[in-house]
This record gives sequence, C-alpha cells and structure tokens, in this order.
Amino acid sequence: MDAIELATSVVDEANKNYYKYDQYGQNPMAPVGPVGLVAMKGTETFSESVNHFLVQRRKEYLEAEPEQEEEPGFMRDDYHIKANLFRFSSGEGKAVIEHTVRGHDLFLLTDVTNHSVTYKLRGAENRMSPDDHYQDLKRVILASSGKARRVNIIMPFLYEGRQHRRNARESLDCAYMLEELENLGMVNFITFDAHDERVANAIPLGSFESIPSTYQVLKAMVRREKNLAFSHDNFMIVSPDEGAIQRAMYYASILGVPLGTFYKRRDYTVIRNGRNPIIAHEFLGDTVDGCDIMIVDDMISSGESMLELAKQLKEKKAGRIFCVATFGLFTDGLELFNKAHEDGLLERVYCTNLVYRSPELLAAPWYEDVDMTKFVALIIDAINHNASLSSLIDPTQKIKKLLESNQL
Repeated sequence: MDAIELATSVVDEANKNYYKYDQYGQNPMAPVGPVGLVAMKGTETFSESVNHFLVQRRKEYLEAEPEQEEEPGFMRDDYHIKANLFRFSSGEGKAVIEHTVRGHDLFLLTDVTNHSVTYKLRGAENRMSPDDHYQDLKRVILASSGKARRVNIIMPFLYEGRQHRRNARESLDCAYMLEELENLGMVNFITFDAHDERVANAIPLGSFESIPSTYQVLKAMVRREKNLAFSHDNFMIVSPDEGAIQRAMYYASILGVPLGTFYKRRDYTVIRNGRNPIIAHEFLGDTVDGCDIMIVDDMISSGESMLELAKQLKEKKAGRIFCVATFGLFTDGLELFNKAHEDGLLERVYCTNLVYRSPELLAAPWYEDVDMTKFVALIIDAINHNASLSSLIDPTQKIKKLLESNQL
C-alpha cells in the first residue's frame, strides 16, 4: 500500500467512526439500555402484542446487523418487567416492581380509559377511573426509585386531554399532569392524536409526541372496503366540528377529495355538565348527493353528535357513511349505533385498539378494529436507539404508496 492509499484508508476509517461514535466515544445508534416494558393494569393484552412485534423487529434487525447482539439485553423473548399494583380495602394502593430496572430503558404503557379493571373498595366492586389509572402510573415511576436509565410513558389516550386550556375559572388538569410526570423523571411522552397538541407547551423542554393514526386507519379501510373510490365526485371528508378541522383537512388533502364541516350552534346562556348545550349542527360544504362520507374525529365519546351528523348527511342524500376515530369510548353503550346501522344511516366505524374495547363492541357488525401494536413496537425500538421519529410517524409517503398500490 502506497502513501496515498494509506492516507485514503485512514480518512475513510475516520469518517466511518465519526458517524458511528459521538464526541464521548459512544455509538449514538446503540440502544440506550435494555428495553423494559411495564404493562399497567388493563394493557396486558395490548402489551403482549407489542412485545411480539418488538421481538420480531429485532430478529430482523440482527440479520442485517449481527454485531448488535453484543449489546446486553438487546435480544430477549420477553421484554416485560412485572409491576404488581395492589389496592387495600380502603382504596389506597401501592406499586411493587418485581424485577431489576437498573440501567433499563423503561416504557410504561397505560390506558386511562379502561373501565373494565376493578378492585375491592370496602367490600364493594369498584371500577378504575382515569384518576385511578393515573395514580398507579405515578406509583410505578416512584417504585423504580430512580434506578432506571430512562422513563418513557406511552399514554395513547391523553389523560384529561380535553382539559387543556382555560376558558373560565377552571382547572388545567392535562397541563399539570405533564408537568408532574416530568418532575418525576419522565424523559419521553408518547400519545396519539391528542385533542389539542398545544398542551405540549406545558413542558417546553420535555419530549412530547402526538402521533397520528391516519395511515393505519386508511390501510384498514382499503382492505375492508373493496369498492372505495377516493375521487372528487365520489368521496368527501367531513369534520364534525371546528376542533377536528385540522385532522379532517389532512385526510382531504392526502386523498384529494372535498372537505365539509359542521359547526355547533350553542346556547351560551346555559351551562349543563360544565358545557354550553348544542342547539343545532350546521353543515358547511359542497353537495354530498351520492358521495360516500368519512366523518373524522379524535374520539367517539357517547357518539350522539356523530349519529346526528350522519342523519343530517343522509337527509342530504349522501351515500355510505363511515365514522373514523382514534378512540372509540362509546360511553353510553352501543344501542344507538346498532339501530343506526340497522336503519342504514351508518356503514361502518373504524377505531384503533389503543384503548379498551368491550367484547360487545368487537362483535358488532358495524365495527372495525384498527391494530396499532406493530406501530407502537417500532416506536419503542426507535426511541430505544435514540433514532429520529420523523420518518416513522409521518404518514404521508406511506399513504401515497398505499393508494398507488391499490389504484384508488
């Protein structure tokens, strides 16, 4: 090897090491630490599926990068760390972590809407509320006692997400929750389709990600509905109110179809259950005659407003009506939706499995479940490697490929 070849090889090796190691001699793409999945009460089934896809992802990764297995704890069959959450008969509780968390990159999965979890309170069966779930989340963080390398929280439904801004003399529960978790040592906070992403301003120096489920929903629709036509004359996206307009605008733009919206006329002289009652829903948009409609929102709570909109759209001679929401809560039961489907008002409802769904809901002929567990596993793997999430969570390119492959 002559002097020029020797110099070139030295430079190439230096460049390779420059991109592989940071100024402290650490590999920035190496895992932060062994992954530790902590499934809070009510998330066990979801977490098992996430663990399955995480194991699958890392097996594929090792085929391309076999030296990665040298990292301690990188490849395991089960990434779960058991956390026992006890309740005393008085209603008080405590958390006990049964395995070491020292040096682990902890990921706490919690579903604050899961009302199927119960505990004994003075001999009576009591359902866990969002407040109960949130308290248990804090207990697990406290039980780790600062031994974990990082604490990352995955809370798909943002706790008190609708209590994010002050319109009167009222509490700001969501903003305070984020501040409290940051003070407890939380490093990354992951949620999905936050009611208002601006709540992240409560922790301006913290890591807050509100991740859309747009691609997964559209993929499920394309697979389920074989005769969809995403064209200007055959399909329309409808926002149920002004709060969901940004989400609906994205769907309309990426699909190249018209956008319509409803606005709520309220009686501001009356307050019921903390809100001004809705007098009427007024539609703004082009004709819907013969068009299939997708009504898009972040959540279905009772669902009454969404069914009222479907009825109005049908009266305007709309075609099939699909309801899309990240979170299907159905707080008032399924009777109204069953009747709407029987009467032909509603074709199908698409919601994700990020929150608890009752067996009755999963069995409903009008309901379609959108699986998000593989996506969550990919997010965990990326965060564990300190990799950029931008390309992973931006659905635009994936949606374009989906539409091209299906020629819709």
